[in-house]
Amino acid sequence: MNRLLMIAIAAGTLLPAAAQDRFDLKVRNFFFTGFSGDRESLEQGMKMCEEELAVRPKNAEALVWHGAGLYFQSGQFFQKGDPQHGMELWQRGMKEMDLAVELAPDRVGVRIPRGAALFAGSRFLPDPEMAKPLIVKAISDYEKSYEVQSATLDKLGVHPRGELLIGMADGYARLGNKEKASALYAQIEQDVPGSVYSRKAALYKENGAPQGGCLGCHAAK
Repeated sequence: MNRLLMIAIAAGTLLPAAAQDRFDLKVRNFFFTGFSGDRESLEQGMKMCEEELAVRPKNAEALVWHGAGLYFQSGQFFQKGDPQHGMELWQRGMKEMDLAVELAPDRVGVRIPRGAALFAGSRFLPDPEMAKPLIVKAISDYEKSYEVQSATLDKLGVHPRGELLIGMADGYARLGNKEKASALYAQIEQDVPGSVYSRKAALYKENGAPQGGCLGCHAAK
């Protein structure tokens, strides 16, 4: 289920610089490689979250990463033709990610992982109506992250700022809200000119098709 690699990459690259004791810094590389196919690495990341939650059950960052791990694993069961286990893990993962946001609604390190996970997962639901509530929730996570970081957005690199903006723009485009999508794509052209994001924004102006997804992950500065 390599498509959910974008969950980890987007979550990791959108977070602002902060103290080195952040929990996500301890586990996210295990999830990065785990989502790209390294089962042992994913198991290690999950174990670290579980050990943290055994001591601090309300650690929102540990909850959101563990929930994202369950969400990823659910997709593997769906792919194997086992929807019962897939749905069980899907629901557990959603519950943990939602609880994490309830515990820390203003923490970017919680909002972005959930939002990125929901954006990624929503792309592969067969029914657009099933995807809609996930997109709406993901947009709310990115909008909150934008609000929280509004005073320091100019200090973010091209990639984190571009991912934040294009995530919202893509979400609104997928919901059919052309007014908000167009405004956000225009902001992308203004805020990160000459980037892969501004080129995607120009494409949206040409054809009106959503232009999201993690672009140039871990490469842009």
